[in-house]
Amino acid sequence: MVAVSLVGVLTGGGLSGTAAATEVGVGDGVDVTSAQAEQLEVASARVLRGMSLEEKVGQLFVTWVNGKTAEQADPKNQADFGVDTAAEAVRRYHLGGVIYFNNDSRDNFDDPGQVARLSNGLQAAALGSGARIPLQIGTDQEGGTVTRMGAPATEFPNSMAVAAGRDVSAGMQVGAVLGRELRAVGINQDYAPDADVNSNPANPVIGVRSFSGQPGLAGEFVSAEVRGYQEGPAAKAVSATAKHFPGHGDAATDSHTGLPRIDRSEEQWRAIDVPPFKAAIAAGVDSIMSAHIQFPSLDPSGEPATLSKPIITGKLRGELGYDGVVITDSLEMQGVRELHSDAEIPVLALKAGVDQLLMPANLRLAIDSVLSAVKSGNLPMQRIDQSVLRVLKLKLKRGILTAPFTDPAQVGRSVGTPEHLAIARRIADRSITAVANDARVLPLKEKPATALVAGWGVASTQTLAERLSAHGTKATALQTGQTPSDEMIAQAAGAAKNTDLVVVLTNNLGGFPRQNKLLQALMDTGKPVIAVAAQIPYDAGYDNPVPTWLATYGYFTPSLEALAKAVLGKTKPSGKLPVDVPAGADVHTVRYPFGHGLTW
Repeated sequence: MVAVSLVGVLTGGGLSGTAAATEVGVGDGVDVTSAQAEQLEVASARVLRGMSLEEKVGQLFVTWVNGKTAEQADPKNQADFGVDTAAEAVRRYHLGGVIYFNNDSRDNFDDPGQVARLSNGLQAAALGSGARIPLQIGTDQEGGTVTRMGAPATEFPNSMAVAAGRDVSAGMQVGAVLGRELRAVGINQDYAPDADVNSNPANPVIGVRSFSGQPGLAGEFVSAEVRGYQEGPAAKAVSATAKHFPGHGDAATDSHTGLPRIDRSEEQWRAIDVPPFKAAIAAGVDSIMSAHIQFPSLDPSGEPATLSKPIITGKLRGELGYDGVVITDSLEMQGVRELHSDAEIPVLALKAGVDQLLMPANLRLAIDSVLSAVKSGNLPMQRIDQSVLRVLKLKLKRGILTAPFTDPAQVGRSVGTPEHLAIARRIADRSITAVANDARVLPLKEKPATALVAGWGVASTQTLAERLSAHGTKATALQTGQTPSDEMIAQAAGAAKNTDLVVVLTNNLGGFPRQNKLLQALMDTGKPVIAVAAQIPYDAGYDNPVPTWLATYGYFTPSLEALAKAVLGKTKPSGKLPVDVPAGADVHTVRYPFGHGLTW
């Protein structure tokens, strides 16, 4: 419950660094039940009353920061925010949150201990600013393809692989493990799970990030993962974020580069896209992320959902009854910038009913636009206060206001533990799906002495070869890519002739059909060939010469280790397709139906 000492700290309108550090120890938190909702409201309102307009508006923004320490100068911070360090950015703009990345331009990850120290430094900066309110620190840790904190942290397969195992409790385990490991390094929000129903096999951006192409199965796993993230002591739990409302699963365009249009009817939307979001809301999800997509049946104006009051306030708030935090997808993405300027977007999003603005392309411009809109009366103060109150309630509910710091010395007790790694292995083992075995190549009659791993991906072919070798079959990797040249195909065929078994990894046969030429050349050698859909399972549905197909739904280490064991007979494939696999580009003809999966 909300402790009396905490209410006393909040009475002054904010949290001092000393109070935050001493009133509540690291590891303590606020466990919230429905009976304590009024206390949350009262405590959050006290903080709100003590905030200036600039501090309130700052709480509505979540942005990236540059660097691996809070106080280290990075020229990119000067270019992005007009300051030298990440800590200065937090203080100057009274930020409500930051988001961590691990790419070349924005790399915040080195090792778990470093991340914990970065988080503590940023929280100290937040407590030293005018608002004195700790940060939401978030990242995109979906598992599989979208993983920001890699090894030695626990790596999980993609969501579609988890659902292929059909064990709903595995979804809860994924959320619980990822949540515990993120909170150990000071990250208190995960922008996961993906609640989209991948009903379009040609979807260029969702795919295996979705649990399923069927709303019922997707909803079961979304609910389980949300509970995994959020259940348990507040200072150990992480806020989950269901995304991307009102549903990105039928998109044919990547909203990073364009503005997708979804032409479902409203009735189809309710039947297909809504169930996973309803399941997330029923599970108490802390936040929901909007999509930069046009959905004319829900809003004929053509506005992207992020900026649509009929969708955010009308459908999400009104029809679905959601009163938690709504955050935008990244405002750097082209989908939301197609129709409006960077100055207009944050104001339109807040008018639509959004609470938090994620990664505006120009933070200073975005904040100034909101401040100007409030001062001119274009954006009511009541709308600002409503969103700030939701953010504060979330922070109090998750123990962020009372226990913002973590202990870097204890990170090893939570991150990448043997127990967590074993959970990931078990989930991956259950996911491997035997789609076709017409030539009865599997199970292998005897363990091959040698194998060739060819096809897509430097890391994926090399990792699989290493895992096969570790299990007693000497394997060689030959990365031929998604568009193998004639010379590379000839090299692969030559190598195949001198081996006992060929395993070829494919990735998006529909978009990169030259992989079929590689498959044909390998089959022509007369060697046993096992084709593996190493990302989207739809590859197995295209006309191709290989009669033996497995699906892994991803290429991270747990999936490739599980694949090696299935190929060599150490485990039996038990996965079931979470989607319909159509006959190639003919999406109206199902070649392998939802639920299909062979075993022996």
